[in-house]
Amino acid sequence: MILCDRADGIWTVTINRPDKANSLTHAMLSDLAEVMEAATEARAVILTGTGRVFSAGADLEAARAGLATSDVWERLSGAVASLPGLTIAALNGTLAGGAMGMALACDIRIAVPEARFFYPVMKLGFLPQPSDPLRMAALIGPARTKLILMGGQKITAEEALSFGLIDRIVAPEELLEHARDLSADTVAAKPEIAAGIKRMCRSG
Repeated sequence: MILCDRADGIWTVTINRPDKANSLTHAMLSDLAEVMEAATEARAVILTGTGRVFSAGADLEAARAGLATSDVWERLSGAVASLPGLTIAALNGTLAGGAMGMALACDIRIAVPEARFFYPVMKLGFLPQPSDPLRMAALIGPARTKLILMGGQKITAEEALSFGLIDRIVAPEELLEHARDLSADTVAAKPEIAAGIKRMCRSG
């Protein structure tokens, strides 16, 4: 249920469980983490989903069985954050719950106009994964992070863009091509230049 296409230095990783709104099981999260841990030679990684939802977060049955508090989420987002190449979340639809962590760990987030963003941990009785509030607050500030995590608000794509949660809104039919276009300069550059820029952005 995790697809990986490797072409021209770009790894396109796709969550492929559209009949279940791309909800994530432990096996899927482990597969995603393994792919990201292996992607150190990729010049760029594009993370996307199949269908109209990027991911509804944890599969409900798996969440009740303990997935909601598993450290596999942190393993995945940490692997994404540590990649030396450009990472782009190409959000083909709504992003919910713990699935937000992997998108927050990416360098760039683009989304279709219909996408919605929410993280209902308080309603479900769980804490978010440790790095998620920190990464979200770095992008949109503490108050807006609390609006989502504590206020339970569902954010539209336009609001997400104005907040800085995403970087661009793109038509669905252009989403992956736009992500590839954003990757082009990084793919063409020397790997050490791309990695160096990422280090400079972090230290800045």
